[in-house]
Amino acid sequence: MALVTAWISTPVVGGPVRVLGAAELEQTADGVVVHRLPAVARAQLPDGFIRMCEEQPSGVRLAFRTAARQVELDVRALRTAIVDRPVPDAGRYDLVVDGVVVGHGSADGHGVIVLDPIAAMTITHTGPVATVVFPVLEAGDKELEIWLPYAEVTRLLAVRTDAPVASATDHASGSVRRPRWVHHGSSISHGASAASPTGIWPVVVARLAGLDLVNLGLSGNAVLDPFIARTIRDQPADLITLKLGINVVNHDCFRRRTFPPAVEGFLDTIREGHPSTPLVVVSPILCAIVEDRPGPTSIDPDSPPDAPVFRTVGRSEELATGKLSLEVIREVLEGVVGRRRTAGDGSMHYLDGRELYGRPEWASMPLPDLLHPTAAGHRHMGEAFAALVPGFLAQS
Repeated sequence: MALVTAWISTPVVGGPVRVLGAAELEQTADGVVVHRLPAVARAQLPDGFIRMCEEQPSGVRLAFRTAARQVELDVRALRTAIVDRPVPDAGRYDLVVDGVVVGHGSADGHGVIVLDPIAAMTITHTGPVATVVFPVLEAGDKELEIWLPYAEVTRLLAVRTDAPVASATDHASGSVRRPRWVHHGSSISHGASAASPTGIWPVVVARLAGLDLVNLGLSGNAVLDPFIARTIRDQPADLITLKLGINVVNHDCFRRRTFPPAVEGFLDTIREGHPSTPLVVVSPILCAIVEDRPGPTSIDPDSPPDAPVFRTVGRSEELATGKLSLEVIREVLEGVVGRRRTAGDGSMHYLDGRELYGRPEWASMPLPDLLHPTAAGHRHMGEAFAALVPGFLAQS
C-alpha cells in the first residue's frame, strides 16, 4: 500500500547527496554520468570497451541521511549486451541502512549498450527515464547508501523520498574517516558474476574491513595502461591493491621480454605519488584454461547464448616463444615485488591470487564460465582478503 502523499525530489549534484567512489560527475541532458576515471585519463582511452567500463559504476554509491520510509531513484539505465547474445536481466541497486543491506531494486525501463569485445566497439540505444523502487523502510532518522549496479551504465537524475534528505553524518560521509582503499583489477574486480553491487569481492572487503573503496576494476582492461597508473598515483590512498595478469593473458598483449618492465613502470608511476603507501600486487586466481597455456582467450562461439563459456586458443608449446601463462605471470610478479622489497620498498607486498581462490575453491565452487567466480566465490574471496587487510595497513 502506498504511503506517499507528496514526493521530495533531491538532485544528485549540488545538494546533500554525496556520490562516493567516483572520480568525476558529468552533467548531461540525459542525467549525471558517473565516471570512475578522471577526464585526463578518459582523453587517452583507446576504445569503446574501456569507455563503457569506466562509466559502469562498480563500487559507486550514493550517501545521505533521511527519516523517509520510501526511497526511489530516477535514472536512465543502459544494460550491456554482448553482440549476438541476449540482453541480460536488470542490474541490482542495493539499499544499505545504517550499514545493513535491507533491500534492493532495479530500473523499470532501460536502454542497451551492445558490445563487440573483439573489435572493442559499442553501439548505444538510449532508454527512457526509469524509477528504481526500494522496499518501505522503518520510521526514524537513518544513514542510507544506494550502491549502483556494477554492469549497467547509470545516468543519475534524482533521489525521491517522502521526507527531506540531509547530508550523511557517519563514515559514509567522510566525517569519520575510513582508510581509503584504491583497487585496480579485471572483470572479477569489476564484479562479473556477482549477485549484487554489495556482493562484488572488493565491496565485501570494504564493508567487512571498514574501508572507503575506490574500485578501478575494469572488465577486460587491466593491462598496465599508463593512464591507470597515473590515476592511482594522483588519488589519495591509505592502501593500494593491483590485481594483475589475467587480462594480459586473455589479450595475449605482452611477452616474457616486455611484461616485467611494463609492471616495473606501472609501479614506478604509482610510487611517484605514494612512495610508502602499503601496496599489494595480487596475481591471478586459479583459472585452469590458462594456467599453463597462453591466450588469447575469448567466449567460445559454440557455447549457449545464455550461458557463455570461455576458451583459449593458445598452446602450451608457445610458452617457449615468450608467450605468457598464469604460471609465468605469477613468477614474474613475485620476482618484481621481491626485487623491489630487497631494494628497500618494505611497504610493497605480493599475494598469490590462489590464496583467495585456488584448488580447494575450484573443488567446492568451480568457475561456471571457466573464468569468473560465482556469487559465493566473490564472497569467499572478499572474506579471505578482508582478513589480510589489518596486516597490510599496519605497514603504513
